[in-house]
Amino acid sequence: MLRVKLIIGIFAIFVVLICCHEGNSDDYKSNGIITGADVRMCACCGGWFIQIDSTIYEFDKLPDNSKINLDIEAFPLYVKLDWQLSDLTGCPDKKITIQRIKKE
Repeated sequence: MLRVKLIIGIFAIFVVLICCHEGNSDDYKSNGIITGADVRMCACCGGWFIQIDSTIYEFDKLPDNSKINLDIEAFPLYVKLDWQLSDLTGCPDKKITIQRIKKE
């Protein structure tokens, strides 16, 4: 009987450890630098510029839960983020959608 309780106890510990492991929530796809607002006056302009690696992209908004207010931040703003290219048929051709972001 003691052996069965021991096996069940060990099994329960492993289940809890496996279920509670979410991976490292700080693993982001990229590091980036938000350099400022796009103040150009054109049909496809507006939003913000962000440099990821050596490429400068544009984005329109941050996720609602980002805790970053771009209207009051000082630039350049160093961030970690998950993102994907937006629809490339429109303009500009380097528009991204940010899924998750946080300040470094």
